[in-house]
Amino acid sequence: MNKDIFQGNWKQLKGKVKQQWGKLTDDDLDVIDGKRTELAGKLQERYGYGKDEAEKHLDSWERQNH
Repeated sequence: MNKDIFQGNWKQLKGKVKQQWGKLTDDDLDVIDGKRTELAGKLQERYGYGKDEAEKHLDSWERQNH
């Protein structure tokens, strides 16, 4: 999923993101605002993932939700 599609569909994806990663708060989702890099950063912060691990989880999630 490219950056524009991710950002353009953020309102629809937001619920799926929260369902997948329940440790993310509504405030986190507001800050992320459809920015994939911000989401990766929040996953690192909330789940203790390394950068590569966060990207791997996001890639897998995107394949499932595209």
